[in-house]
Parts: sequence; C-alpha cells; structure tokens
Amino acid sequence: MKEIRFENVWKSYGKTEVVKELNLTIKDGERLILLGPSGCGKSTTLRMIAGLEDITSGNLYMNGRKVNDIPSGKRDVSMVFQNYALYPHMNVVDNITYGLRVQKVPKDEIKTRLDAVLEMLKLKGYENRLPKDLSGGQRQRVALARAVVKKSDFFLLDEPLSNLDAQLRVSARKQLVKIHEMYKQTIVYVTHDQIEAMTVGDRIALMNEGNLQMLDTPENVYHRPANIFTAKFIGSPQTNVVDVEYQNGNVIIGKQGFQLSQMWIKQIEQSGVDQFAFGIRPEHIEMFKTAKENALKGIVKYVENQGSSYGVYVDLEGQEIIAMSEDKNWAEGEVMYLKPMMNHIHLFDRETTNSIGYPKEL
Repeated sequence: MKEIRFENVWKSYGKTEVVKELNLTIKDGERLILLGPSGCGKSTTLRMIAGLEDITSGNLYMNGRKVNDIPSGKRDVSMVFQNYALYPHMNVVDNITYGLRVQKVPKDEIKTRLDAVLEMLKLKGYENRLPKDLSGGQRQRVALARAVVKKSDFFLLDEPLSNLDAQLRVSARKQLVKIHEMYKQTIVYVTHDQIEAMTVGDRIALMNEGNLQMLDTPENVYHRPANIFTAKFIGSPQTNVVDVEYQNGNVIIGKQGFQLSQMWIKQIEQSGVDQFAFGIRPEHIEMFKTAKENALKGIVKYVENQGSSYGVYVDLEGQEIIAMSEDKNWAEGEVMYLKPMMNHIHLFDRETTNSIGYPKEL
C-alpha cells in the first residue's frame, strides 16, 4: 500500500524543536495537504518523507516498511520544489527525462512517458527550449512533468505554485488534480495558501509551531474547526472569536446577550466547560439597521470593499467584529445590529482553546 505513517516523530535542530510528536497516517492514493503558517514545520515534515532530513526520534513508515535510514533514492518518491530546480543547461526534454535515463529506463518507455506528459501539461512545441526561455508557468509545468514521468508511488510538492500569478495558479491546481486522477499516487502537498488546500486536498493536516492542530476533510476543517487556531487560520476574513460568559442559555458579550438554541444549550451542558470563547465567521452574521430579536447592537467602524462583497468592521462592546455584506450601504459611526446564524456558531473552551464539539443536529 502507498501509505505513509509517522509514529511519535520529532525533528530538532539543536535545542530548537521544529516538529513535535507527530502522529499522522497519509492514506494510500490520497491528496494530503500540509498547511500552516511559515515556520510551522510543514516543509520539514515533507523533507523527512523525501529522505532529505533525518528524523531526531520516532519512526517513519512508507509502503509498510520503516524508512528512517533508507536513502532518498530508494523511497520511490518524486518531488517538485518551490523554485522548480530545473537544470539551466538542459532543454525541456532533457530536464524531464534525465532521471529516467539515469535509472536506465528503456528508450521506448521513456518516449512513451515523455509524449504522454508533454501532451497532458501542454508542453508540445517547447521541447528544445532552455529554462531561461520559458515563462514561470511553463517552468512550473516542466517541473511537474519531470516528477510525473517517474511514476513514483509518492508525489511530494513543496509550495510548487507560490511563484505563479493568480490565474496560472487556478490552471495549475486543475492540472494537479487531473494528474492524480490519472496516476493515483499518494500526494503530499505543502502550502500556506488555504485556497489551494481547500481545492486540492482530500484531507488537510493543519500545523502550527511544530504541532498538528487538526487532520480532517476541507469541509470539516472549515465548518467544524477543532480549536481556535484552526478557526482563525482558515477563512478570509478570519473567524471572529471573542471571550463570552454563559448564563441560563444566553451568550453574554459585555452588557448584551443572545439566546442559544436548545441543541447548543444541551451541547454546553454535556461539555463540562464553564469558560467560553465564541466564534462566528463573518459570512455567517446577519446585519440589520433596526433592532431584531437575538441581535446585538454595534457601531460601524469601517467598510472594506472586497470586490464581490464588503467587509463591515463593527465595534461590539469594545471588541471588533467583522461581518460580510453584499452591499456597501453602511456608514462609519452608524448603529447596526448583528445576528449570528445559530447553525454556524462555534464554542471553544477558553482555557484549552479546543472546540466543545457540535450538536448532533448539525
């Protein structure tokens, strides 16, 4: 099976712990995204899979065998780097086929694989060009082609699209998914871009400061965050999170409050938590110009044009809340009313920052 398994893996550089007690299984044939901010340990994790970094402690298994001491060349991996790492003196064909020639793959097989990948990645007509004569998008496709022709069990990508403009990124994401659907490799993809993570991944492994924060589908990472860090990191603008009090079925923010539904009251009672943080995404807040039941009064501070919608920044009892509006009919200093959508709220244990869970009804 094309499975990767980390068991209690640590990676340190001297006294600096970069990856901490990582337990993670990457399933056969899935697209797993290693997501997180700069310095969180995601690239180091990828490089341990590739054999480019030693493991400080713990064990790493690939295809069911322990590979801690197995050199990179014997792990059946292909890798695409952030800077593409093309040979500047070789043309497109030689860059793509160099690894196959080193491995002494028969010439007929090399030609078959080359023709297929040139067609798939739209590189026909560029065969004799050097990297300096290619655009960024073309270089990226050559790097992908070089990795694809190896037909390795494990396909590792370290922020491969970060040097491309927005339009090329969309096209490249589609190509990556298409490649995976054809070859069914196990893909491990490092990025700090949450849009890439949500669109490419079967599952997302979110990391922060060397710790795995959450491992789940893009849908669950977005709609059911495991903790405050996950809630804030995923989504733009980020999730609103404020400290609140809970009294007799009501969430209290400053001097105001709103009534929770019975499903949430039951969830709180079952959690055993008594100190809460309340979370709501900006797109899950209804806004009104007149008072409404279960709505909180705020003052508009700023309206930000985001193209298809407007981000309305609101002062709510001294805390800043962001809500999304389809129109810009809000003025600085205006009184407005915010109503959280009950099916989309999040409640966290203020001490541990972990979610208290979600009602079965959801």
